[in-house]
Amino acid sequence: MSLSKKIVLLGHFGVGKSSLIRRFVEDTFTDNYKVTIGVHILKKEVEVTDKTIVNLIIWDLEGNDDIANTRPSYMLGTNGIIYVYDLTRPTTYQDLKKDLDFIKTNYANIPIKVVGNKKDLVTNVFLKENEDAFQPYTDFFTSAKKNTKVDKMFSTLAKDLIL
Repeated sequence: MSLSKKIVLLGHFGVGKSSLIRRFVEDTFTDNYKVTIGVHILKKEVEVTDKTIVNLIIWDLEGNDDIANTRPSYMLGTNGIIYVYDLTRPTTYQDLKKDLDFIKTNYANIPIKVVGNKKDLVTNVFLKENEDAFQPYTDFFTSAKKNTKVDKMFSTLAKDLIL
């Protein structure tokens, strides 16, 4: 069985949404940062079970400091959301609870994965010291640069989409 599911990545400017997608789809990383304007769409198949393949249609949305300002038309037909914040920039996660409440209120019953990206730039001590800011919200700490938990994040969401 093959299914197609739309995934949207949300978060502030420069948190690494495009880098996570490129790492997952193309297995590449570049330090050459380019701002996403509007939306960029990529696809990748994920084998979830022996008999189920999920074709992820991944929408890389432009960054937005206020999640409520995301264009509603981009969200139409969304099956899953990945909310990304930058572990090195507190402004990207200081309103984490508020942003997640907004998403859950406006896009009820859509699986969400919350990701703290750029783990390669912080220590485990930092993560422990700032645990209150990240937990209980964060599902994964990723690094697009080092390819830390990127595949696991997408494949876990793909599994959630068929349950």
